[in-house]
Amino acid sequence: MASLSRHRLSPADTGPALRALRAWTPPDAPSGSLHPGDVGWLLRRDDATVFLWTDARTDTRADARADAQTSARAEGVTTAAPVAVGFLDGPVLRVTTAPDADLGALAADAEDLLVPGNDATDGLPVPGWEPDTEEPWLVFSWTPEPVSSRAVQVTESDTADRALVHRAAFTGSTLTADHWRTMKKSPAGHLAVETLVRTPAGEPAAAATGWFGGTGRCGLLEPVGTHADHRGHGYGRDAVRGACAALADRGASAVAVLTPASNEAAAALYRSAGFTVVRENLDWTRPDGM
Repeated sequence: MASLSRHRLSPADTGPALRALRAWTPPDAPSGSLHPGDVGWLLRRDDATVFLWTDARTDTRADARADAQTSARAEGVTTAAPVAVGFLDGPVLRVTTAPDADLGALAADAEDLLVPGNDATDGLPVPGWEPDTEEPWLVFSWTPEPVSSRAVQVTESDTADRALVHRAAFTGSTLTADHWRTMKKSPAGHLAVETLVRTPAGEPAAAATGWFGGTGRCGLLEPVGTHADHRGHGYGRDAVRGACAALADRGASAVAVLTPASNEAAAALYRSAGFTVVRENLDWTRPDGM
């Protein structure tokens, strides 16, 4: 694949990558590492970087080619066919590829991203690296059904409380209302649905962000959190089910969510919300001394 090219996209230029990911999203749980929602959540950061790989020689009638090429012409990125989208998530290179992508060529091109310290990939096998069987990720899927939930849709007046729930749910998080607004103004913002659940006293207790992948395609939950002071009352389940219902109303055929197998509390939450495990994902890791 001598014509393989990698493009470094700023947040404002991610339209072609998002369109390609939407075209590659199946009706059930996403088959690769990235859903459009993963990129959408990344775009809360002004300095986010997304990589789009294209192949000028690819000649396919897949929706991804038509959608991404049309968008790319308008945005001046490329008119070649998209074959992969990825970004660095800390030390992990996360990638989703087109169904017929040349994984070997992509892995070779990604070598300069996989410097020591960036020692794992999710969705891209690297020759000589090994699957991380010690920390599998569980892939859950929810099938649309009637939903009863205390969740409400997040509005501008709720943004500070939405961010507060996230910070209280995830130790070390620095999410602010401005980050949330940046995400909503990004090219992925229109794909997001946000739910918030409050206590009877009106305190923000749990929240979930859902991402629409297209009509007849799988949606995604990312992230989901319950305030540390309000766990054990079903607020998280209601936030999840409210987001799922909103995605189904938009036309999602299913909703997926991923969590490390070691996170037993999250797995229990998703099962209680009606999700079932459909498979495990394994990262690829650099062997010691390589």
